[in-house]
Amino acid sequence: MNIYDLFIKPYESYTDFQIFLEAIATVLGIMSVFFSVKKNIWVYPTGIVSTIIYVYLLFIAGLLGDCIINIYYSVMSIYGWILWNKNSEDQIHVEVSWAKKNEWMMAAMLFILSIFLVMIIYYYKPYLDNHFSAENIEFGFYHLDWANWLDVFTTSVFLVGMWLMAKRRIESWFFWILGDLISIPMYIYKGYGITSVQYLVFTIMAIIGYVNWKKSLIRLEISDIRSHI
Repeated sequence: MNIYDLFIKPYESYTDFQIFLEAIATVLGIMSVFFSVKKNIWVYPTGIVSTIIYVYLLFIAGLLGDCIINIYYSVMSIYGWILWNKNSEDQIHVEVSWAKKNEWMMAAMLFILSIFLVMIIYYYKPYLDNHFSAENIEFGFYHLDWANWLDVFTTSVFLVGMWLMAKRRIESWFFWILGDLISIPMYIYKGYGITSVQYLVFTIMAIIGYVNWKKSLIRLEISDIRSHI
Protein backbone atom coordinates (compact mmCIF):
# COMPACT_ATOMS: atom_id res chain seq x y z
CA MET A 1 0.00 0.00 0.00
CA ASN A 2 1.49 3.35 -1.08
CA ILE A 3 1.06 6.92 0.20
CA TYR A 4 -1.72 7.59 -2.32
CA ASP A 5 -3.78 4.65 -1.01
CA LEU A 6 -3.21 5.70 2.61
CA PHE A 7 -3.66 9.47 2.53
CA ILE A 8 -5.35 10.52 -0.74
CA LYS A 9 -7.64 7.78 -2.06
CA PRO A 10 -9.91 7.67 1.05
CA TYR A 11 -10.67 11.39 0.56
CA GLU A 12 -11.90 11.00 -3.04
CA SER A 13 -15.40 10.29 -1.73
CA TYR A 14 -15.36 13.22 0.73
CA THR A 15 -16.69 16.69 0.01
CA ASP A 16 -14.41 19.71 0.28
CA PHE A 17 -16.39 20.78 3.35
CA GLN A 18 -15.75 17.45 5.08
CA ILE A 19 -12.03 17.67 4.37
CA PHE A 20 -12.02 21.28 5.63
CA LEU A 21 -13.77 20.23 8.85
CA GLU A 22 -11.33 17.38 9.48
CA ALA A 23 -8.43 19.78 8.95
CA ILE A 24 -9.99 22.26 11.42
CA ALA A 25 -10.58 19.48 13.96
CA THR A 26 -6.96 18.40 13.55
CA VAL A 27 -5.62 21.93 14.11
CA LEU A 28 -7.84 22.41 17.17
CA GLY A 29 -6.78 19.03 18.50
CA ILE A 30 -3.12 19.99 18.21
CA MET A 31 -3.86 23.33 19.88
CA SER A 32 -5.58 21.47 22.71
CA VAL A 33 -2.51 19.34 23.36
CA PHE A 34 -0.30 22.44 23.15
CA PHE A 35 -2.41 24.15 25.83
CA SER A 36 -2.27 21.04 28.01
CA VAL A 37 1.54 21.06 27.77
CA LYS A 38 1.42 24.67 29.02
CA LYS A 39 -1.05 23.70 31.80
CA ASN A 40 -3.46 26.18 30.24
CA ILE A 41 -7.21 25.72 30.72
CA TRP A 42 -7.77 26.40 26.99
CA VAL A 43 -6.92 22.73 26.53
CA TYR A 44 -10.61 22.03 27.09
CA PRO A 45 -12.54 24.50 24.88
CA THR A 46 -10.28 23.74 21.90
CA GLY A 47 -10.49 20.01 22.56
CA ILE A 48 -14.27 20.09 22.92
CA VAL A 49 -14.77 21.85 19.57
CA SER A 50 -12.40 19.32 17.94
CA THR A 51 -14.29 16.29 19.28
CA ILE A 52 -17.68 17.82 18.41
CA ILE A 53 -16.52 18.22 14.80
CA TYR A 54 -15.51 14.55 14.81
CA VAL A 55 -18.94 13.66 16.19
CA TYR A 56 -20.48 15.32 13.11
CA LEU A 57 -18.01 13.78 10.64
CA LEU A 58 -18.46 10.27 12.03
CA PHE A 59 -22.24 10.69 12.12
CA ILE A 60 -22.53 11.64 8.45
CA ALA A 61 -20.11 8.82 7.61
CA GLY A 62 -22.52 6.39 9.25
CA LEU A 63 -20.01 5.41 11.94
CA LEU A 64 -22.46 5.90 14.77
CA GLY A 65 -20.55 3.70 17.22
CA ASP A 66 -17.43 5.84 16.82
CA CYS A 67 -19.65 8.93 16.93
CA ILE A 68 -21.00 7.97 20.36
CA ILE A 69 -17.45 7.40 21.63
CA ASN A 70 -16.52 10.95 20.61
CA ILE A 71 -19.59 12.28 22.43
CA TYR A 72 -18.18 10.38 25.41
CA TYR A 73 -14.86 12.25 24.97
CA SER A 74 -16.67 15.60 24.75
CA VAL A 75 -18.53 14.98 28.02
CA MET A 76 -15.29 14.01 29.78
CA SER A 77 -13.66 17.20 28.48
CA ILE A 78 -16.45 19.29 30.01
CA TYR A 79 -15.85 17.49 33.32
CA GLY A 80 -12.13 18.26 33.09
CA TRP A 81 -12.81 21.90 32.23
CA ILE A 82 -14.94 22.29 35.37
CA LEU A 83 -12.26 20.72 37.60
CA TRP A 84 -9.43 22.81 36.14
CA ASN A 85 -11.48 25.98 36.52
CA LYS A 86 -12.09 25.19 40.21
CA ASN A 87 -8.39 24.58 40.86
CA SER A 88 -6.91 27.49 38.90
CA GLU A 89 -5.90 30.57 40.85
CA ASP A 90 -5.70 32.82 37.78
CA GLN A 91 -8.49 30.98 35.88
CA ILE A 92 -5.88 30.01 33.25
CA HIS A 93 -3.06 27.88 34.69
CA VAL A 94 -3.01 25.01 37.20
CA GLU A 95 -0.44 23.22 39.35
CA VAL A 96 0.27 19.52 38.79
CA SER A 97 1.29 16.54 40.92
CA TRP A 98 1.76 12.76 40.89
CA ALA A 99 -1.26 10.48 41.25
CA LYS A 100 -2.10 9.04 44.66
CA LYS A 101 -2.74 5.35 45.37
CA ASN A 102 -6.50 5.77 45.62
CA GLU A 103 -6.50 7.61 42.27
CA TRP A 104 -4.71 4.66 40.63
CA MET A 105 -7.43 2.38 41.99
CA MET A 106 -10.08 4.70 40.56
CA ALA A 107 -8.21 4.80 37.24
CA ALA A 108 -8.23 0.98 37.10
CA MET A 109 -11.98 0.93 37.77
CA LEU A 110 -12.58 3.53 35.06
CA PHE A 111 -10.52 1.50 32.59
CA ILE A 112 -12.53 -1.67 33.24
CA LEU A 113 -15.84 0.23 33.14
CA SER A 114 -14.86 1.90 29.88
CA ILE A 115 -13.94 -1.44 28.29
CA PHE A 116 -17.38 -2.72 29.28
CA LEU A 117 -19.26 0.32 27.96
CA VAL A 118 -17.38 0.46 24.65
CA MET A 119 -17.95 -3.27 24.15
CA ILE A 120 -21.68 -2.64 24.58
CA ILE A 121 -21.52 0.11 21.96
CA TYR A 122 -19.74 -2.20 19.51
CA TYR A 123 -22.16 -5.04 20.26
CA TYR A 124 -25.02 -2.81 19.12
CA LYS A 125 -22.98 -1.03 16.43
CA PRO A 126 -24.75 -2.82 13.51
CA TYR A 127 -28.02 -1.46 14.91
CA LEU A 128 -26.56 2.05 15.31
CA ASP A 129 -24.99 2.04 11.83
CA ASN A 130 -28.32 0.88 10.39
CA HIS A 131 -29.87 4.12 11.71
CA PHE A 132 -31.50 2.46 14.73
CA SER A 133 -33.26 -0.17 12.66
CA ALA A 134 -33.03 -3.86 13.67
CA GLU A 135 -34.14 -5.03 10.23
CA ASN A 136 -31.77 -7.57 8.63
CA ILE A 137 -29.00 -7.09 11.20
CA GLU A 138 -27.31 -9.38 13.70
CA PHE A 139 -25.98 -8.17 17.03
CA GLY A 140 -22.56 -9.26 18.26
CA PHE A 141 -18.84 -8.75 17.68
CA TYR A 142 -18.57 -10.59 14.36
CA HIS A 143 -18.16 -7.31 12.47
CA LEU A 144 -15.12 -6.12 14.42
CA ASP A 145 -11.70 -6.02 12.79
CA TRP A 146 -8.32 -5.43 14.44
CA ALA A 147 -8.79 -1.64 14.31
CA ASN A 148 -12.12 -1.89 16.16
CA TRP A 149 -10.60 -4.03 18.90
CA LEU A 150 -7.76 -1.54 19.21
CA ASP A 151 -10.38 1.21 19.44
CA VAL A 152 -11.95 -0.54 22.43
CA PHE A 153 -8.57 -0.52 24.15
CA THR A 154 -7.48 3.00 23.17
CA THR A 155 -10.83 4.51 24.16
CA SER A 156 -10.31 3.15 27.66
CA VAL A 157 -6.69 4.30 27.70
CA PHE A 158 -7.73 7.82 26.66
CA LEU A 159 -10.54 7.89 29.23
CA VAL A 160 -8.06 7.20 32.03
CA GLY A 161 -5.71 9.80 30.52
CA MET A 162 -8.51 12.38 30.41
CA TRP A 163 -9.53 11.63 34.01
CA LEU A 164 -5.95 11.90 35.30
CA MET A 165 -5.47 15.13 33.35
CA ALA A 166 -8.67 16.53 34.85
CA LYS A 167 -7.07 15.74 38.21
CA ARG A 168 -3.86 17.43 36.97
CA ARG A 169 -1.75 14.29 37.41
CA ILE A 170 1.54 13.92 35.55
CA GLU A 171 0.91 10.23 34.81
CA SER A 172 -1.87 11.25 32.42
CA TRP A 173 0.82 11.72 29.78
CA PHE A 174 1.77 8.03 29.93
CA PHE A 175 -1.75 7.15 28.79
CA TRP A 176 -1.81 9.85 26.10
CA ILE A 177 1.49 8.61 24.66
CA LEU A 178 0.32 4.97 24.59
CA GLY A 179 -3.07 5.82 23.06
CA ASP A 180 -1.55 8.18 20.48
CA LEU A 181 0.97 5.60 19.29
CA ILE A 182 -1.75 2.99 18.80
CA SER A 183 -4.07 5.47 17.07
CA ILE A 184 -1.61 6.32 14.26
CA PRO A 185 -2.00 3.04 12.32
CA MET A 186 -5.62 2.65 13.44
CA TYR A 187 -6.76 5.92 11.80
CA ILE A 188 -4.73 5.23 8.66
CA TYR A 189 -6.63 1.96 8.36
CA LYS A 190 -9.97 3.75 8.92
CA GLY A 191 -9.22 6.16 6.06
CA TYR A 192 -8.51 9.27 8.14
CA GLY A 193 -4.99 10.10 6.98
CA ILE A 194 -5.04 13.69 8.27
CA THR A 195 -6.12 12.43 11.69
CA SER A 196 -3.33 9.83 11.78
CA VAL A 197 -0.77 12.61 11.23
CA GLN A 198 -2.46 14.50 14.06
CA TYR A 199 -1.82 11.56 16.39
CA LEU A 200 1.84 11.47 15.35
CA VAL A 201 2.09 15.12 16.37
CA PHE A 202 0.17 14.29 19.55
CA THR A 203 2.74 11.64 20.46
CA ILE A 204 5.63 14.08 20.18
CA MET A 205 3.75 16.77 22.10
CA ALA A 206 2.71 14.30 24.81
CA ILE A 207 6.35 13.43 25.44
CA ILE A 208 7.14 17.15 25.68
CA GLY A 209 4.13 17.60 27.97
CA TYR A 210 5.35 14.91 30.36
CA VAL A 211 8.82 16.47 30.54
CA ASN A 212 7.42 19.98 31.09
CA TRP A 213 4.92 18.93 33.77
CA LYS A 214 7.59 16.97 35.61
CA LYS A 215 10.00 19.93 35.51
CA SER A 216 7.22 22.23 36.74
CA LEU A 217 6.56 19.97 39.75
CA ILE A 218 10.27 19.76 40.58
CA ARG A 219 10.54 23.57 40.49
CA LEU A 220 7.50 23.84 42.79
CA GLU A 221 8.97 21.31 45.25
CA ILE A 222 12.30 23.16 45.31
CA SER A 223 10.48 26.45 45.89
CA ASP A 224 8.53 24.92 48.81
CA ILE A 225 11.73 23.57 50.36
CA ARG A 226 13.41 26.96 50.11
CA SER A 227 10.42 28.71 51.64
CA HIS A 228 10.72 26.52 54.73
CA ILE A 229 14.45 27.06 55.22
